[in-house]
This record gives sequence, C-alpha cells and structure tokens, in this order.
Amino acid sequence: MHVATALFVLFAVWKWGDWRNWEKYHTTMLYFAVGNLLYNFLTANYFLWRLDADFLSNHTVTEILYTLIIFPGTAMLFLCNMPKDKHRRNIHIIKWISIYALWELGFVFTKSIEYQYGWTYWWSVSFDIFMFPMLLLHHKKPLIAYLLSIPIGIFFLWWFDVPVHLPVEDR
Repeated sequence: MHVATALFVLFAVWKWGDWRNWEKYHTTMLYFAVGNLLYNFLTANYFLWRLDADFLSNHTVTEILYTLIIFPGTAMLFLCNMPKDKHRRNIHIIKWISIYALWELGFVFTKSIEYQYGWTYWWSVSFDIFMFPMLLLHHKKPLIAYLLSIPIGIFFLWWFDVPVHLPVEDR
C-alpha cells in the first residue's frame, strides 16, 4: 500500500503539480520532510505509529519513501493548488485533511499501520488538522511556523511520554 501511495503521489504531482515553479514550494517541502525525519529520530525506540513495510525491506525504507516522495509531493500539491479566496482556501485545507484521514483509514483496514503508546487513528486526524495549516503558515511565514513547531513537538513528546535520550559525551 505504501509503494502504491508513492506511485500515486508521483503521478499526481506530474499531473497537477507546479513543477515549473517548484522553488516556490521547496522550503515547505523540506519542512515537511525534516519534520518526519525528526519524528523518526526522536521516537526511534518508541514509535507512536509505525508503518508496516509492504514488500519493502523494513519500516526504515518505508519511512524514507514517505520522507523523500510522499510528504514533499503532497506539500507541493497542497500549496500549488491553494485558492486565493479565504472561504475556498478553508475548503481546500479541509479537503486535504480529509484526504489524509481517509488514506490513513485505508492503512488501518489493511493493517499497514500500527499505533502504540496511546496514539490512535483519531490522534492522527487531529495532527492533520494542525499539519495542513502549519504547512500553509510555513509557506507564507516560515519563521513563525518554526517557532510554533517547537511547542507543538514538545507537547506531543510530553503527552505521549516519549523517552527522548540525548547523546552524552564520553569522558
């Protein structure tokens, strides 16, 4: 299912993406990818959710697929088709939250995702409700998005009691 998702995103970006102006979306695409890498780094021994590998070798390879293809591709599609009108923009955001929520529901039914340590499908949907406005905010005002991302990330680490162990120098 994850490989099919990546292939679908590649097709969608080719068909509906704004590749001629990819530089306009580049930093937000990286923001999304780095956020996923940070999640995987901070929760390496305590995943709140874990994508089960299709025919890929393991979770790590699956996460690389998301980090390098799926998340940057969906960030571009989300941003490059953003309506100017505020009402239509809100509908666009709700549409993307719904797409992510329904897609993940497919993962739940196919057992392509596992939740642990109190994380649930509904936490994922709640996260999507934060994530898409944050992507738009990052696109418009990146510094504010970075500053808001810190307490949001700390909240999730605290709420789910993620044991973050920072490396200690050898003496």
